[in-house]
Amino acid sequence: MKRLTIKAAGTLIRCRVLAMGEDLCVAVSGGDREHIGAVALGQPGPSLRDPDAISATVSVLAVTGHKEDELARDVALDMAAALNVRVCVSCGIHVDQAESGDIREIVEAVGSLIREMIRTLQAGTG
Repeated sequence: MKRLTIKAAGTLIRCRVLAMGEDLCVAVSGGDREHIGAVALGQPGPSLRDPDAISATVSVLAVTGHKEDELARDVALDMAAALNVRVCVSCGIHVDQAESGDIREIVEAVGSLIREMIRTLQAGTG
C-alpha cells in the first residue's frame, strides 16, 4: 500500500492506494471525521480527440448531503488517465465549520497530493 499525506486548512489529508491486480483502490480522507462521502470508478480508454492518448470516463455515487462527488470524480479521472488502469476512489473529508476558503485550500491540496501519488506510482517508488 502506498500512502501520502498533506496538510491543508489546518487539517491532515491522507491518500492511500491499494493495488488490486492491475487496478487501484484509492482512499482520500481526512479532517475531523473521515468517512465515505462519495465513490468514483474511473475507466481508462483511448481519447476521443486523440486515439494515441489515454483519457478516462468516470461513474460517481455520492452519499446524500455530502459534497465529495466532484473531488472523487476528479481523482478517479486523473489517476485512470495518467496510469491507464481502472481506479476506484473513496473520498470523505469533513472539517467542522469549514469556510469557502478552507474548502478551496483542501481541494487544491488534494490535487497536489494526487499529482504526487501519480508520480510515485509511475516511478514505482514509495
